Amino acid sequence: MLILASTSRTRQDMLRAAGLGFTALPSGVDEAALKADFAGPPAELAQALARAKACPVARAHPAALTLGADQLLVQEGRIFDKPATLAEAAAQLRVFSGCSHQLVTAACLYRGDELVWSGTEVAVLHVRPLSEAFIARYLAAEREAVLASVGAYRLEGLGAQLFSRIEGDHFTILGLPLLPVLAALRALGALAP
Repeated sequence: MLILASTSRTRQDMLRAAGLGFTALPSGVDEAALKADFAGPPAELAQALARAKACPVARAHPAALTLGADQLLVQEGRIFDKPATLAEAAAQLRVFSGCSHQLVTAACLYRGDELVWSGTEVAVLHVRPLSEAFIARYLAAEREAVLASVGAYRLEGLGAQLFSRIEGDHFTILGLPLLPVLAALRALGALAP
């Protein structure tokens, strides 16, 4: 049995598309508190958040494999959160305009209290220069959907128009290093080799 310690629709869609059966359960972790108390590089923070999400769910379901995941957007050392409003989304897009940022995506698998696998992947996204008119049109078209994304974009939609170049795995950008997760599940005997 596989449990995804998340209510992320995108992560659920990726796992379903890959043919995995799973149950999605929220962890209820206070991410803001963890971020505020953490001192370390973004990759370690992303992994700490993924583990914090997986641990309580794994303890409650010790016979299952529990998958935790998290993603951080980092630009010049600054970590961005999901925008709360369309005005915040516009402000983020202005900051990203003409610059690159990283998406640091971490995942882990627990069985009970035991961490049985963890991995972190990084993608670099180069945002083309964005005009105020484009930002306004983009947000008018995407509306509240951008508020569910750490970068105020959905790469699988109109957000693709924001970029001049992308370096990294598509799944990592969507919020789950899917290929390493699948390899780990095979290594653990949860998927056929």
